[in-house]
Amino acid sequence: QVQLVESGGGSVQAGGSLRLSCAASGYTFSRSCMGWFRQAPGKEREGVARIYIGSGSTDYADSVKGRFTISMDNVKNTLYLQMNGLKPEDTAMYSCAARGPVSVCPPTMWPPYFGYWGQGTQVTVSS
Repeated sequence: QVQLVESGGGSVQAGGSLRLSCAASGYTFSRSCMGWFRQAPGKEREGVARIYIGSGSTDYADSVKGRFTISMDNVKNTLYLQMNGLKPEDTAMYSCAARGPVSVCPPTMWPPYFGYWGQGTQVTVSS
């Protein structure tokens, strides 16, 4: 049974940092596309960052480039999202997602593409 469990959310002031974790189990993610999504109240789910585990190739939404870093610890089978320089507009429920095995990540982060999802962790940034 595949499970993705997020942690690390919380409340911070603008300019602060958080590191989200997504512990994966029940699956070998070595050739998976994994990503972080977020959804704010009243808004559509937005792809934030993705990584192809096989090569380590990453991509980011323009809104977070230079501030967020996605990474994977293959030993711990844990996906991370390091978020620096947080802004109030980053406030949302953040979820990790995975799909595999695949040969590459898709060019866009289309939520229905990802078959496995975590329950989400809330990030709140105050000004």
